[in-house]
Amino acid sequence: DLGSLGHSQGGLVVPVVKNVQLKGVSAISRAVKDYAARARPADGVDGKMRLSPEEMDGGTFTVSNLGMMGMDHFAAIANPPQSCILAVGGLRSEVVKDGPDNLKEAKFMSVTLSCDHRVVDGAVGAKWLQKFKNLLENPLQMLLQ
Repeated sequence: DLGSLGHSQGGLVVPVVKNVQLKGVSAISRAVKDYAARARPADGVDGKMRLSPEEMDGGTFTVSNLGMMGMDHFAAIANPPQSCILAVGGLRSEVVKDGPDNLKEAKFMSVTLSCDHRVVDGAVGAKWLQKFKNLLENPLQMLLQ
């Protein structure tokens, strides 16, 4: 189950997309957007978020994205019962060498995986990051798996 770190008027919340392994990317995206909208207070109502405690229970892995706030990279702390949290920075452009005499613009994004080592061995986390990097660099593989 995947938690998506968000902010509400009362502080940070982590709504959880249940059975994420059975969902496609678009279904996960819809669920996260729905949770984010309901974490914000209702206009003109009571100022409270509209997420139930059950919708914030049971996650094992959290994603936190501060890229949209201009952060290139950051470190996040996994809060129990979460075993890991992925900190996602913003997309940035850099000039890279393309052959002996050419330069080109390339897109880069920093991610940082923090693991609770009581639950996830760091070497396992590193292997997960390798696979994640490969999927980001070859996104069609996500559709084929």
